[in-house]
Order: sequence, then structure tokens, then C-alpha cells
Amino acid sequence: MKRRKMVVAAGVCLSFFTGTLMHLLFIPGFEHHGERVHRYHYENQQQPDADAPAGLRVDELPPVETATVGRLPELQQQIRERLDEVLRYRQTRAHWVGTGPLERRRLMDLEQRSEWETYKGIGKNNNDYDQSQPTPAVSIATKSHRESTRESVLGCSSIDNVTNVQYLGSGYTKAVYKATLNSSFSVALKSVDFGGHDMENCVKKYGSSTDCYKLASFKIVKEMTLMERLQHPNILKLYGYCYQDNNDIKDTVTAITELGSPMEMIQLLQTPWEERFRICLSLMRLLHYLAHSPLGSVTLLDFRPRQFVLVGGVLKVTDLDDASVEETPCSPSSPSDCLMDFPARSFTLPCHKGRCEGINEKRNLYNAYRFFFTYLLPHSAPSTLRPLLDKIVNSTGELIWGTDDTLVHLEKVLDIYRNGHYLKNNTQTHKAEYKHVSEASIAAENYRCWPSYQHDACLLSVFSVDEAIDVCESHAQCRAFVMTNQSTWTGHQLALFKTGAACMTTAPGKLSYIRLGAAES
Repeated sequence: MKRRKMVVAAGVCLSFFTGTLMHLLFIPGFEHHGERVHRYHYENQQQPDADAPAGLRVDELPPVETATVGRLPELQQQIRERLDEVLRYRQTRAHWVGTGPLERRRLMDLEQRSEWETYKGIGKNNNDYDQSQPTPAVSIATKSHRESTRESVLGCSSIDNVTNVQYLGSGYTKAVYKATLNSSFSVALKSVDFGGHDMENCVKKYGSSTDCYKLASFKIVKEMTLMERLQHPNILKLYGYCYQDNNDIKDTVTAITELGSPMEMIQLLQTPWEERFRICLSLMRLLHYLAHSPLGSVTLLDFRPRQFVLVGGVLKVTDLDDASVEETPCSPSSPSDCLMDFPARSFTLPCHKGRCEGINEKRNLYNAYRFFFTYLLPHSAPSTLRPLLDKIVNSTGELIWGTDDTLVHLEKVLDIYRNGHYLKNNTQTHKAEYKHVSEASIAAENYRCWPSYQHDACLLSVFSVDEAIDVCESHAQCRAFVMTNQSTWTGHQLALFKTGAACMTTAPGKLSYIRLGAAES
């Protein structure tokens, strides 16, 4: 009996300590969105008090069945470990963080909270985002925190009346929905999937849906934290979050993020090489940043195409809950400590100062090779670029290069392609002469080619009219082409190739070239 009282007393002390820690340090609160968002899944949700602190109260444990009491300490330990991981990421100062004090921002109601001044949060302005540069991680010093917060974040009020809610998919932990704000702006909403693998297995084992939710929700909190700390054009943007109580569980969380399109590898294989190269270059820029991030070298432990999305043709990582900065510990006397084992290859890395040297960077790079580079880089590339592309693929496949060298070579490919240096120095004349018609296009008379920017026509990117003529003369059915007034991300112009020119139409900004006849040999 005396021992039982000591155990109960220790549990109460631990619960009080954990609850106190949670109220001193900011952790976003939570809201679950089921079939619809905000009030759509639970009919009688309680509205949160706008002045209540947005804390996750892990000290409030629900009643538990006798059979699960013995396992609850194990579950609480897992919750504490995930909490500790989030706090480590929040407390690690990024190299860009300024010296001035920054107030913690309250995303739910967009108001300052003086009682949370102990946490120096990170503010950012998402409205002035430049795709070519990382978003600044802190607010401009001359702006008040309230001003920058109101400009940059979304909260519960933003998703109160969302429309066009669509279920996109779910994994082990999270469910993802697409929703439209103000009938015009689409976002992704991420919340814990109550019917997902993690929740179902946890509740079955421990019998506490509240604690199991807390354990699962820390994956979303971790992901939001990393989205804030790791600012890069190839990391999905966090717009805000919302928390709210429901009938069963307090403080359920929904993250509000940028919306992207899923990576469909079969479709990508049918896209023009220029777009596939863009994806590989985006991925390499991301991995280079992760290898040198302010938090240390970050590895993506669950590295698969489904963890990435496309936003305007640019690849972005969307799933960061399985990211890690921990590098594998090792002993020089045990080489197997640093073994990286993949389905087709294994690598043993050196042990340096008790850690496997470069293991996070190398793991990311090899996964980029086996999931992306092998399939997307070489196929249908300009012939003069293939030797360099093959070298990139082989060097990453053998882990000869790191992220620095790989990125340098991919940027070199971009420079060669963007400036037309991949074109062969061909001094011979073209096979035929072409009539040039300004401000004109050709209706119909399309034919299909592969890979094309348009599935029912032959629409390709070219550096110049000379390259367009070369393409036309390499297609047996081509008798004309139209230089459109559209260009790709590299500045190449889109050209539409035709079987004839019988249906000429007026088209400002477009130039049509009609093949007159074969030149005499």
C-alpha cells in the first residue's frame, strides 16, 4: 500500500511538471477536421476562448481502464519524447534569426499574448514570397509583431466558412483535405486521422484516445515547427493553424499549408524533359539546403515521391514529420554501425567523432538517385547533354559526389540549356526554305509527338527558330510551325508544329513558318 501511494504521488508530480512545462513553452493547439472542416465532423464542438492560452495540456489524463493502467507510463514516455523533439527544434537558433526580441504569435486569433513573452517566436510575411529566394524567417525589425502577424497568417476564423472541401488522402497519421477560402484561395488542411493506422493501433494497445491523439498530434506540431524553421522555396509554406475542442478530445489541431499537386511518376515520365529536369533541380536545391540547414544536416527518413508535391511545376517537400537531424552514433571498432542498406545497394560510411560521417546527406542523395534521377533525368534529354547527365546519375548512384558537387553539375546543365549551348554547331543549310508570316497562327492541322506540352498536338520548347526548323525537319509529317508568344521556365519559346498551313488566322504576337519545299541536294 505504501509503495502504491508513492507511485501515485510520483505520477501526480510528473503530471504537474509536464503541465507546467507546457504552459511555459509555446506549442500550437489543435483542431481535427473530419469530413468537413472546423465544425463539419463534430456537431457540438466548443468554441475556444479567444483569451485562453494555446497550450497542449498533457497533464490532464482521462480515466483509463484497469487493463491499460500498466501501459500508460509507456505511452506518456512516448509523448514526452516527441515533445522533447519539438522543443529541441524550437529552441535551436537559426543562423538568420535577428537579435531583437520577437513576440510569440498566436495564430488562432491573431492577437499578441503578453503572458507568452518568454517564448521568442518566429514571424514571417508570406505575402511577399519570392520563389527564387528563401522567405525571411523573421519580421522586419521596424514592423510591430501585431502588424506582421496580421499580414501573414491564417487561423480558425479563416477556415470557418471554407468551401469545396475535398479529401485528398491519408497516411499512417494524417489526413489531408483541400479547401477554398473566400471562394478563391485554395489551401491544404492537415489533421490527425482518427481512423488511421497510428491512432487505431495506439488506442487498441493503450485504451486512451486522448493520449493517443496527443502522441499522433505531435507529428503535426513537429511538421509545423520545421516548416517555420526551415525556410526554403522547395519546402511547403505554412500559412497558419487552428486548434479547437471537440466533444471527445481537447485541443485538436489543423495545419493550414500551401496546396500542391501530388507527384505522379507515370505522368511525369510523359512530360517534356525540361519539366522533369526542373523537378530534379528543385529536389537537389532542397537537399543541398537540408545538408547545410540552420538545424544541422536534416534527413528525410520517409523519402518517397508521395512525400513531395508540385506547386507551379516546382517540387516541394510536404511531409516533414519523419525528418530528423540525428546522425547515427557509431564506434570505429564497429563498421556495421554506419551501414546504409538499400534494396539494391549497401554503403558503409566512415565513423568520425562517434557519428557516421555525412549519413543524413548521403541517405537523402541516394534516395534522390533511386526515386527521381534514374527515371527523370536522362530520358529524351538533348543528345549533347546526355554525357553530363549520365555522369550525374552515376555519381549519385555510387555516392561519389555529395550534395555540393551534384548541385554544381545540375546548375551547369541548366546554364548550358538556358543559353542554347547544347545545340550542335551545324553549318549545313536546312533541307527546305520557310516562308515567314508575322502576327499569324495556323488553326487545326495538328499532329501528336512525344513528349509534348499538349497531349493532342505537338507543342515543344525551342531555343530559337533554327532549332524549331531542325525539329520540323526531323518530323516526317511537319510542314509548318508557329512560334507562340509563350515561354517556359528556362526562357525557351513554345513552338506548335503543324501538318500544313491551309487555315491561317490572325494572331498578334505569334509567328508562323511554312515549309516551301525541299532544297536540292
